[in-house]
Amino acid sequence: MSSIKTIPVLDEAELQDGQMKEVAFGDGKILLSRLGDKIHATSAFCTHYGAPLAKGVLTADGRVVCPWHGACFNVCTGDIEDAPAPAAIHSFKAHVADGKIYVTADASDTLKSNLSRQAKLLASDAESTGRGVIIVGGGSGAFQAVESLREHGYAGPVTILSKETYTPIDRYDLLLTKLSKALITDPAKIEWKTAADLKIKYGTNLRLGVEVTSIDLAKKTVTLDNGKDTLSYEKLILAPGGTPRRLPVEGANLENVYTFRGISDSQKVDAAAREGQRAVVIGSSFISMELVIAISKRKLASIDVIGMEDYPFQAILGDEVGAALKKYHESQGVRFHMKSKVDKIVASEENPNLATGVVVNGETLPADFVIMGVGVAPATQFLKGSGIEVERDGGVKVDQYLRVKSGSDTQDVYAIGDIAIYPQVNGDEARIEHWNVAGNHGRAVGCTIAGKEQPFVKVPVFWSAQGQQLRYCGVGHKYDRVIIKGSPDDLKFIAYYVKNGKIVAVASMQNDPVVSKASELLRLGLMPTPEEVEAGKDLLSVDIATAPSLTKLQS
Repeated sequence: MSSIKTIPVLDEAELQDGQMKEVAFGDGKILLSRLGDKIHATSAFCTHYGAPLAKGVLTADGRVVCPWHGACFNVCTGDIEDAPAPAAIHSFKAHVADGKIYVTADASDTLKSNLSRQAKLLASDAESTGRGVIIVGGGSGAFQAVESLREHGYAGPVTILSKETYTPIDRYDLLLTKLSKALITDPAKIEWKTAADLKIKYGTNLRLGVEVTSIDLAKKTVTLDNGKDTLSYEKLILAPGGTPRRLPVEGANLENVYTFRGISDSQKVDAAAREGQRAVVIGSSFISMELVIAISKRKLASIDVIGMEDYPFQAILGDEVGAALKKYHESQGVRFHMKSKVDKIVASEENPNLATGVVVNGETLPADFVIMGVGVAPATQFLKGSGIEVERDGGVKVDQYLRVKSGSDTQDVYAIGDIAIYPQVNGDEARIEHWNVAGNHGRAVGCTIAGKEQPFVKVPVFWSAQGQQLRYCGVGHKYDRVIIKGSPDDLKFIAYYVKNGKIVAVASMQNDPVVSKASELLRLGLMPTPEEVEAGKDLLSVDIATAPSLTKLQS
């Protein structure tokens, strides 16, 4: 039985140009957005983690950005604009009569329990013929590429080739640092879409547990498992991700020395991190410190962190923020050994296959298990002999459309995610190891292959649970200086990263939606100057939502 109804939800005078408001619709909620004289009504919550979109950022070109993780939707249609949104939001009819805003909606679609809808797929033909698109890799970039291809009308075959034995997963959920004391060990709980959905709804041929070992650009083929099978393609998306690095030290490959990338790694760490055990974590940036958060609730006997910098996160977040986060973790019982390097990992005398300690600065730190969080190497070994140039760091250079810039085919081959060295809005090139960047790469490439060329201009957005939620946007590596507003020691601040006289990145804690706003200001080239920020300019005061600001956005 239909529950569609039309009811007044707000006085028109209470919603000004450029404003958003969450309003009640019976037992549900609706987001109202006003762009000029047009009023739009959509679901009120982000489909990623349920954040209230009214607390996010609205732009005059019709985007609403989630205040938490940078997911973005079109307020006119509800369609996905940017990852990590896994699904679209509902769009409802709105009109004004007698000074009231009326919304027509199915009441069930306004409930938070039903906050998302299937994206509008202009194509999903699983029976189509031809070579089609092959995607090498099974991460978020692959999933978002499939969704974007079908959303934008690509009707040819789509095949995912993945070394994993499960469908693409939400890597943020893998740690569940905010929501649970448990590491996720069941991939079905965090998959973006089920295998059945990918096959039936998206017309995707999913081949799991296979490895691409070579490609032939002239023949447009990929070879699996050293010759067991060969597949032909029309378009090729290289999204193999990265392989966790291991330090070249004695003991690095002992059985209880773990890296962290996928479900099997999570299962090993989950089993090892038992009450009373001693952990040594090598590395002091994002993956390491997120694991520290995850295991710190396990009542371990000790957690020791070894880092090469003065403070954790120093290269990305700077001295002051890094020192504050170190102070927080120390308050939770974590011990740091900074400005240090690992001499060796000591094997047990009783069982030489197991580590029992880590030697650093001449001191042996006792360990029942060791985690190496020292970055990843692009998984590009299979490109050897293909003609595609692999840089010293293992990455592959691409153009603004994420097409490879080397090899005999620079039109039909794309590289995304951890392996892609891509142009930045400031003219630099960078390779960024984050699954959300890969997801947005996939969305852009899917759109381009479907026939609407889309240069990649999305500003990277990261987040991490570190006592409070840390948000970050931009590319601030090798910044010149940092402007701090607020108190890092209280985990409540905004940090502006300055390079060559411009703000290139922003981090915050307990200041939402500043980073979401900053990501849009960087995208639009409207970020205030460092001098303006130092003089007290508030990013949230910069108008990018009203009709008059649209001219600035389009210029």
